[in-house]
Amino acid sequence: MHIPAPVTLVTGAARGLGAVIADRFQERGDKVHPIWRSSPERGEALREQYAARAHRCDLADAEATERLVERILQIDGKIDHVVHGVGDFLDAPLEDTEQADWRGLFESNVMTAVHLYDALREPLRESGGTLVLFGCAGAARAKGRRRSAAYAAAKSALTVYARSLALEEAPHGVRVNTISPGLVPHADADAYTRDAARFASVPLGRAGTPEEVADVAVWLSSRDSSYVVGADLAVAGGWLD
Repeated sequence: MHIPAPVTLVTGAARGLGAVIADRFQERGDKVHPIWRSSPERGEALREQYAARAHRCDLADAEATERLVERILQIDGKIDHVVHGVGDFLDAPLEDTEQADWRGLFESNVMTAVHLYDALREPLRESGGTLVLFGCAGAARAKGRRRSAAYAAAKSALTVYARSLALEEAPHGVRVNTISPGLVPHADADAYTRDAARFASVPLGRAGTPEEVADVAVWLSSRDSSYVVGADLAVAGGWLD
């Protein structure tokens, strides 16, 4: 019996963790739809690799997000798995955080997820699919921070949204979980993440790799994790625990 390949949507796929995650799903044999917003040259590279399944979309735009999901359904007729890793970062104390920064952080980290799932709710219920959102290490503890407090607040809000969504969608067969990376340096990461002086504070004594995060995203989108719902998995080597 032929089993159709899973259809997987990966946001923020033009660079960083998203690019590695999209590649991992393609290696698994999924029909991958990478989503990107900026970086035109990287968008072209995605189109070369994924052809018509590569899409440019600003997920902060609810209507554009709805049209994106419609295009994916037109191409492959279903959506099985979604990994949403979009979200701006800000390394600053509160006194240097402008009101526009707060709005931008919540729009990019929280509202993009809300827009995306509002568009995906019915397709994922139909497929009994999975959604993986990205938090950040330590955000679930709601602990005060001297820097990046606004970013952590946005990710804390996203964590509550994800756990609530997991409760609401589980009866419909949709599994929602969160990955919270720690210090995972890569070429597109903020300087905060690439500061080697911070690596000594990680209990494992080293930074993580994008591949380690990608492996967890793939696992949460597999049958091996079929009883995992509402979890927030820290991929952080024990950092901020």
